[in-house]
Amino acid sequence: MTFINKNTSRILVHILFWMLFVFVSLFLFSDFYWKENPFLQYVSLLVAIVYVNNFFLLPFFVRKKLYVLYVFVFAIISFFATQLYCYAFAQCGCSIPKCLSDYLWQTLVPLIFFSFVWILYRFIDEQEEVIKVKKEHAEMELKFLKSQINPHVLFNNLNTIYSYALEKPNETPELILMLSDNLKHVLYESNEKTISLEKEVYFIDNYIKFQTLRTEGVKHINYNKSIDSFNHQIAPLLLITIIENAFKHSTLHSEIKVNINVEKNILNFNCENTFNVNKVTTSDLKIGLQNLEKRLELIYKDNYEFNINKTNTFKVDLKINLK
Repeated sequence: MTFINKNTSRILVHILFWMLFVFVSLFLFSDFYWKENPFLQYVSLLVAIVYVNNFFLLPFFVRKKLYVLYVFVFAIISFFATQLYCYAFAQCGCSIPKCLSDYLWQTLVPLIFFSFVWILYRFIDEQEEVIKVKKEHAEMELKFLKSQINPHVLFNNLNTIYSYALEKPNETPELILMLSDNLKHVLYESNEKTISLEKEVYFIDNYIKFQTLRTEGVKHINYNKSIDSFNHQIAPLLLITIIENAFKHSTLHSEIKVNINVEKNILNFNCENTFNVNKVTTSDLKIGLQNLEKRLELIYKDNYEFNINKTNTFKVDLKINLK
């Protein structure tokens, strides 16, 4: 509920109630004519009592959690307001029990109704505040998780360029251009909640190229992709975490398999690598993947499947509904 809609609904509730309340009081429970009815004069006092209660009494007693005392004050106000109506406005000359029996409802109904409305809207405000805080917390957590990913990706790319600058300087300019594209992606585009799938895949292509050059003769990379359409959005830097993990922990002279498949809004991603059980612990393998799972839960809650299988190879399967 937006701020404007919420306040508009409050105003309408108040206006409609007072119109209905006056109508019922004058035509259904009164023998007086309009100009002769003392209730019309009492309404102005009743309005004052109701809004003093809503703007001052209720907020004060609820904030202080003095609920029993508030009920006592509420009863005192209702009693004296009804007595005032009986003897100052209606001048009925009836006894106190008779006065309360005939006219107390006219004081209680608006007081109780608007107290309930105040409590209801306060509850709505609190729920909206809770949702806002949760959203801000989720956004902060996502930014923190991204900040953990970004330096790691760039560090590996810089290492590759440094190695080539020493061993194969002629190929260094192309790598610098690729790094420039990756920097743009990491520093600017990754700050968005989602980006185009095409940009994310292009970023992965560049990363795979870097790793292919860096691990030439040491590791074999089997990279395949089948994408029926790039007209999708995806959270940035999700898949790269898995790929990085595979390169970091794979054994020498082994094969790393990376498959990206997108069909009918469903992304299926698989990454598999061998690892040395004696040298790499399970906790080491899952560094980064735990952060990834947190991000998936925050962004794609109930719209993803994430599985890790560790037998002779370390395999990660990720399925995301990109709708």
